[in-house]
Amino acid sequence: MSELMAVSAARRLQDGEVCFVGIGLPSLAANLARATHAPNCVLIYESGTIGAKPTELPLSIGDGELAVTADAVVSVPEMFAYWLQGERIDIGFLGAAQIDRHGNLNSTVIGDYDHPKVRLPGGGGAPEIATSVRDVFVMLKQSRRSFVERLDFKTSVGERVRVVVTDLGVLEPDGDGELRLTHVHPGVEPEEVRAATAWDLSIAEDLAVTEAPSEAELGALRSLRTKGAPG
Repeated sequence: MSELMAVSAARRLQDGEVCFVGIGLPSLAANLARATHAPNCVLIYESGTIGAKPTELPLSIGDGELAVTADAVVSVPEMFAYWLQGERIDIGFLGAAQIDRHGNLNSTVIGDYDHPKVRLPGGGGAPEIATSVRDVFVMLKQSRRSFVERLDFKTSVGERVRVVVTDLGVLEPDGDGELRLTHVHPGVEPEEVRAATAWDLSIAEDLAVTEAPSEAELGALRSLRTKGAPG
């Protein structure tokens, strides 16, 4: 389902949009969009690379190819103060350990903050991304452990979350800002998605089935080889 998640997210990127990209699935989705319908997408990585055009998917934000292929490289403080907080970025990709019905995210701790069961990597730049980009895209595998009724800690607010792409379907906020199921992936039933969600997930009346990837999308996707991966 990782390929379908990447395709679903990539399709929502428009040509010319400026995207703040993370490593992993977000990088795959953004580079797939650039390789297919949105060649003029401007990809920005947190290390300060603007307009990166990697030929292989980077292993980290510090991958040298991002700088070599970028239109410009700026300092991290400039990236956040001028580009991000200056609202010059259209789309920001985020992941998390937990998400609630309003798109709020937790990437800090599982359990009590002072005595956690698991201490996670933390917010990093996520809180600033969540409040400064136009739209937030979340990519997250769906289970009751990750789609929770109440976050253990609120790392990032969900007011700008526009879409959540999971391995089961796609969720989007309704008029009240609560996430609801708008698409299921092929072969997935709505009740499967509800069973993987800790809150009472609402389902759109016009629930759609995600269109299967085209041959062109699959070809472009599979040509995006991660650096160091077997040929």
